[in-house]
Amino acid sequence: MTTHLHEPVTFGQTPLRIEDVLALANRQAPTRLQDDAEYRERIAKGARFLDSLLDKEGVIYGVTTGYGDSCVVAVPLEHVEALPRHLYTFHGCGLGKLLDAQATRAVLAARLQSLCHGVSGVRIELLERLQAFIAHDILPLIPEEGSVGASGDLTPLSYVAATLSGEREVLFKGEQRFSADVHRELGWTPLVLRPKEALALMNGTAVMTGLACLAYARADYLLKLATRITALNVVALQGNPEHFDERLFAAKPHPGQMQVAAWIREDLAIDAPAAPLHRLQDRYSLRCAPHVLGVLADSLNWLRGFIEIELNSANDNPIIDAEEERVLHGGHFYGGHIAFAMDSLKTLVANVADLLDRQLALLVDVRYNHGLPSNLSGASAERAMLNHGFKAVQIGTSAWTAEALKNTLPASVFSRSTECHNQDKVSMGTIAARDAIRVLELTEQVAAATLLAANQGVWLRSRAED
Repeated sequence: MTTHLHEPVTFGQTPLRIEDVLALANRQAPTRLQDDAEYRERIAKGARFLDSLLDKEGVIYGVTTGYGDSCVVAVPLEHVEALPRHLYTFHGCGLGKLLDAQATRAVLAARLQSLCHGVSGVRIELLERLQAFIAHDILPLIPEEGSVGASGDLTPLSYVAATLSGEREVLFKGEQRFSADVHRELGWTPLVLRPKEALALMNGTAVMTGLACLAYARADYLLKLATRITALNVVALQGNPEHFDERLFAAKPHPGQMQVAAWIREDLAIDAPAAPLHRLQDRYSLRCAPHVLGVLADSLNWLRGFIEIELNSANDNPIIDAEEERVLHGGHFYGGHIAFAMDSLKTLVANVADLLDRQLALLVDVRYNHGLPSNLSGASAERAMLNHGFKAVQIGTSAWTAEALKNTLPASVFSRSTECHNQDKVSMGTIAARDAIRVLELTEQVAAATLLAANQGVWLRSRAED
């Protein structure tokens, strides 16, 4: 049974925050669609305007033309209705692992919020069905590979379009099932996507943006965890608490750096070691921890801005402006901001892995741990030669850190000209977001290992003092 710990998340004209997406991804909030008459009319007006253009035989990219470099190929009106199904069908070529349930929910939320902007020319029925997928936890099975991040996340989002239409497979009640069977079980008729609707669903940045929301939340938690681990290691290594003095940080007032130092001071106030008279300065992985972690802390604000603007935008093409009766052709599917945000985040997070790895290296080494046993082994003297404590854990941590650092290579600089050189500059934002998730996984493993070692170090230190 799902326990709702969050206020209902309303999709419509109200901006969403990263926390809203996280609550939906974790099944901690109910969801609803804005339902006032004015909003419903706004959505309907866009669909009506699009229909009126079709009646007048207007030329609209992806509606009366082919896709991509085929935009110069006219589609006769008798074939316009068939075009959406062809779009999601030929893009059904994704490979790799499937997005997990949490990530898929975030993707659905990001796509629905974008379409709710009201400038994509879709029917209210499509928004209602997408919202129902979220509410009933019907999760399209989406392969994570195959997007270059412009035109949006076409291939992965084709699995959303197809499952809304009763095709391909979904995860429902813990089982992998055909979408058509789930529709029948719920008494729903699968959607027959109207002109522009498949393009509206697919031609956007929902996959990279959904992943970015999850990555941001994990990085925010990791920052606080790494700060607390550092405080533990100051105690375990008999570090100098004066390195975190408030007056010291007033001299270089980066807000995030000051915040991290303040958090460490708060933790050390519980069990602060005396300043070691024989050692004025600790090694950098302790002394400079606020300076390393502070960069991540200070970056969270602008990262949030990039992610939430993308989340609450119409990242579609073309834009259907029913108020001015205009069709605006552009490039809002380009995921450049998310790509840069995720490339930056993975570098920030990998530096946290490197910091904690260095702290663990100090803990296990008798040359630097100030009297703790080798490898933090708590074995008695007669069994010391048999027990190797955290030796292998430190080796594993070094491996995880190396892999995290290797994955900091920016994806956004690897643009490849694709699709007959129509998409000749692409963002690679989805690869950057997937990389960021991987770097977070590795760094969380480093943090878990270092936390256990820090706890062991504090216990050994207190045992020696007793």
